[in-house]
Amino acid sequence: MEDKIRVLLADDHAVLRSGLNLLLKGQDDFVIVGEAPTGLAAITLAEELQPDLILLDLSMPGMGGLEALEIIQQKSPNSKILILTMHSEPEYLRQAIENGASGYIVKKAADVELITAMRAVMRSEIYVHSSMTKSLLGDVLSDDDDENEPDIWEVLSSREQQVLKLVALGHTSAKIAEKLNLSPKTVETYRARGMKKTKFKTRAALVRFALRRGLLDEFSKFS
Repeated sequence: MEDKIRVLLADDHAVLRSGLNLLLKGQDDFVIVGEAPTGLAAITLAEELQPDLILLDLSMPGMGGLEALEIIQQKSPNSKILILTMHSEPEYLRQAIENGASGYIVKKAADVELITAMRAVMRSEIYVHSSMTKSLLGDVLSDDDDENEPDIWEVLSSREQQVLKLVALGHTSAKIAEKLNLSPKTVETYRARGMKKTKFKTRAALVRFALRRGLLDEFSKFS
């Protein structure tokens, strides 16, 4: 039990939560420690249980998943958050990634691919349902943009690169500070400086760049 990944389910559909319980009971590496039918309940349980992983729906009564996501990151900064939703629209995906989610998967894939997604997120990878990957990456870059991107990354110091990679992976400033043995204030300084140098306005833009360049794949040593 001690070695299992502790999971919080946040979804207002009891039938889905029951199905997820059955699915995860067949896995040796996961254990469900709580269930939340609303966004507010998800926040409360996340703070109380400090789970390793949260499966979070976007459409719940009262507070929605996107709003809850931001608060959960403050209350349980070490929890990985994987969005599990019926929404396949690109805008929901972009908002979720921008707000700090580590993955996004649609409910119709809530079977073997969900398990794959959960394990990937726990390895500090970004996981996006295969049908939506193109939406995250955005429109195909022009040749000029593609040629200029390596220069953008090279203007950063090694520490700024480390911080921005961890930001792209969804870590909070507090978690990054812990990983890199820095103060949260110092992390914020590196983050602001790095974002200014690269001219990335949002985390979603940073994630798209990092995925295109394969920067997150080579970052496992910091996970």
